[in-house]
Amino acid sequence: MIEPRRITGKVNDIFERTEDSVKIQFQKQQFAWPPVAMYVRSFKYDRQLEVWVKGNLSEPFRLFKIYKVCMQSGTMGPKRMEGDYQVPEGFYHINDLNPNSLFHLSLGLNYPNASDKILGDSIRPGSNIYIHGNCVSTGCIPISDEPIEEVFFIASVVKEQGEEFIPVHVFPVRYNVKKSMDYLKNIVGKDPVLTRFNNNIKIVFDQFESKKQLPLIMVNKKGEYVYY
Repeated sequence: MIEPRRITGKVNDIFERTEDSVKIQFQKQQFAWPPVAMYVRSFKYDRQLEVWVKGNLSEPFRLFKIYKVCMQSGTMGPKRMEGDYQVPEGFYHINDLNPNSLFHLSLGLNYPNASDKILGDSIRPGSNIYIHGNCVSTGCIPISDEPIEEVFFIASVVKEQGEEFIPVHVFPVRYNVKKSMDYLKNIVGKDPVLTRFNNNIKIVFDQFESKKQLPLIMVNKKGEYVYY
């Protein structure tokens, strides 16, 4: 069994009952095991979290599974300050695998990122944003206990395979679903700042939908995302 470094105790027990199930799911989808890369994509309005994987770095990402986000706080738009209950929107990576979370297991996001530090509250931008178990949210992304066990396990495996920064992209909606886009336009359509922000991050959604690969994402001095 693959046992990620620095993870012991209850997580080893969880992994013992999770590993076989995940490997069987990979086998049924004809995915290589172990995966060498992982990409997480979440949609706020649609309440979904996707896990994509690669068996080889040169190949496109393939969709492993879609999980339900069981609770949502805030509304459309990025997180800009502590206490706004907003789920962040934008481009992050997993910076913490917490086996001792109050919410079963959790995967920390590097919020605030470089863009958030420029565009958000300079003193209290907020922090401690996680993908986690249980089903409560004040800005996090909860997917309940059994799903987080699978996602946590896969993240641990790809970390062991050498993927230091697992990308996590959070979008307000699925841009290719009319109902979702209608809702987004109704919420942010009259706000030029939010409209510009959404048009900007939608570029990555569109590119990934086309190529199943991720661009290099940087942040300019204005806090805007730029892509290469």
